[in-house]
Amino acid sequence: MKIPIIQVGKDKDFSQHLKTKVHHVFVFIQVFEREGGIQSYVKDIFRAYLALNEPFYAEVFLLRDSPSCFNPFESESLKFHYFKSKSPLLERVRMAMALLFHLLRQRPQHVFCGHVNLAPLVGLLCQPLGIPYTVMTHGKEVWQPLPTSIKSSLQKAAQIWTVSRYTRQVACAVNQLDPNQVKLLPCAVNGNDFTPGTKSTALLERYGLTKTKVLMTVARLWSGDIYKGVDVTIQALPQIADVFPEVKYLVIGRGDDQPRLAKLAEDLGVGDRVIFAGFVPTEELAEHYRLADAYVMPSQEGFGIVYLEAMACGVPVLSGDADGSADPLQDGKLGWRVPHRDPNAVAAACIEILKGDDPRCDGQWLREQAIALFGIDAFQKRLKEQLLSLVNSP
Repeated sequence: MKIPIIQVGKDKDFSQHLKTKVHHVFVFIQVFEREGGIQSYVKDIFRAYLALNEPFYAEVFLLRDSPSCFNPFESESLKFHYFKSKSPLLERVRMAMALLFHLLRQRPQHVFCGHVNLAPLVGLLCQPLGIPYTVMTHGKEVWQPLPTSIKSSLQKAAQIWTVSRYTRQVACAVNQLDPNQVKLLPCAVNGNDFTPGTKSTALLERYGLTKTKVLMTVARLWSGDIYKGVDVTIQALPQIADVFPEVKYLVIGRGDDQPRLAKLAEDLGVGDRVIFAGFVPTEELAEHYRLADAYVMPSQEGFGIVYLEAMACGVPVLSGDADGSADPLQDGKLGWRVPHRDPNAVAAACIEILKGDDPRCDGQWLREQAIALFGIDAFQKRLKEQLLSLVNSP
């Protein structure tokens, strides 16, 4: 099943008849003072919102960001309120009071809650005022049974947005949600930032990758995130090296699990093949992706924006086979999906990729598919469709 690019032509006449501004409210935990998949997703929402050319106006409440943060989205269409404090309790109380006063005075048409942990607060304030709200979900945070207060807030929401079919399926099953209530707004990739290109000679020399086959992963190396599969890929390296003796594995990311991973590589005799690059700024990621002959992350993801980033750079990808990565990989049409804790399956797939005979190794085709299905334009169309459907709903 493919994720379609939504066509919004049928809404064109309707949107032209919006005589006055539609007032929205967005509520997020933190967007600008932390980097991560959720933060990138929210910034794409802001970017798309500003490009909609519709009579939409939103006020954005940010629990843990401060006014000093760099925010390129402040505009006539997006106004931001910051509540970061040294006291978590104080910042939450301040935001709750400000949000309540805003809802009472302005009566926005819709409120968008950016995380399930904020859903009870948003639901508590919106429900008595008859203001509909939508809750955004992203992945693992809704894969397990939620506390009663959060579950109730989700069940009473006008809509729930999520990034993948898998997350919709699991969240509905374990939290008794109506699947018809859950709408898909998948992650996006910026095709201008992530582009194909030649391997950087400077980076090849920096990491000792000259004349090698390069596997790569971009992931947090936290002990609580072993599901990312870096350890499984390390376990697969001896088999891969039997076929490709020049193979090396570049791991980008940082965290407290790195010593364990480094020891695992040493114990398996592949310590010299694993390079821990540490943290790489977002603006340097594309140049690093271009070093890879294969992007390998046999993980369990809510979606997996990194797969899109790699494909946009023309790099073939490998993911797990029981998670939200089914959407960016289009159920295997655009990449290899393997059992996420199976080193043998990872090794076999990596060997196929490095041989380069499979059509899924065609970098230009991969990029075209990724941008067509999940580029910023496609994301903007989906967002517009969702927002107009809410305006048009009873």
